[in-house]
Amino acid sequence: MQLGFVSAVLGDLVLADVLAFAAGEGFDCVELMCWPPGEADRRYAGVTHVDVTRLNDDSAEHIRDLVRKYGVAISGLGYYPNPLDPNPEHRRVVIEHLQKVISAAPRLNVRVVNTFIGRDPAKSVEDNWPVFQQVWAGIVEHAEREGVNLGIENCPMLFSKDEWPGGKNLAVSPVLWQALFDALPSPHLGRNLDPSHLIWQQIDYVRCVRDFGTRLFHVHAKDTRIDHERLHLLGNLSMGWHTAKLPGLGDVDWGRFFSALTDAGYTGAVCIEVEDRAFEGSLEDRKRALRQSKRYLEQFVS
Repeated sequence: MQLGFVSAVLGDLVLADVLAFAAGEGFDCVELMCWPPGEADRRYAGVTHVDVTRLNDDSAEHIRDLVRKYGVAISGLGYYPNPLDPNPEHRRVVIEHLQKVISAAPRLNVRVVNTFIGRDPAKSVEDNWPVFQQVWAGIVEHAEREGVNLGIENCPMLFSKDEWPGGKNLAVSPVLWQALFDALPSPHLGRNLDPSHLIWQQIDYVRCVRDFGTRLFHVHAKDTRIDHERLHLLGNLSMGWHTAKLPGLGDVDWGRFFSALTDAGYTGAVCIEVEDRAFEGSLEDRKRALRQSKRYLEQFVS
């Protein structure tokens, strides 16, 4: 396995500085964010370390040169919007950009693109399903043509009132992952697994590795701490009782998780994703978060 990080946490650095930091700290790889240039619509979104809207032969060669210079691999390209947004025009813009990210990947010698399935949070799973099949059949076909694997992340995107009650991502549980794979049985459709979101859903993240190990294209290393006092007071139909933490500072048993990854034969990237508000005060705090997470995870990744 290769240990890296998600570049969104260093959104105020240009690509060369991100790779220089990664190399200096001994990281193997980085997942590079590919949002359209512009303002973020949520925390850690809107980061553009690879601008696929302007990627040409010269800029692609420049990025490949930076990768060679610093000796840090690109684990995948990341873009995490809502491809099933209820607004058809917004959905069209999102899908077109996602397809550009997919097309950019092989030009950078990258074979993984990480994203969300998306969802209309106001509709049931069943009512989202026809739009999912319509939208994602074309996206998967595009990925197949480009030789790119799609790593679908499992965050429910259910953290704010505008995401209530269903969240903005369908791919949140084992039964839905299997339904996605059954509906679109392509070897290019798989998982970008983040165990932290399974903790607060009370889903066995170790069993998820064992059951879907052959579908793992990428892994995020983020932890979650359950505030049991707030859970007692609010109940699990509310928000605000689970908090994103650095690996080792929450409730994920990383030893069991990595044991399952090795049993499954996973040899890909494990990228630290920092969303811990205790480490957001400054750029130096966020760099410190990556260093601390790396020291902790190195006991499992060699």
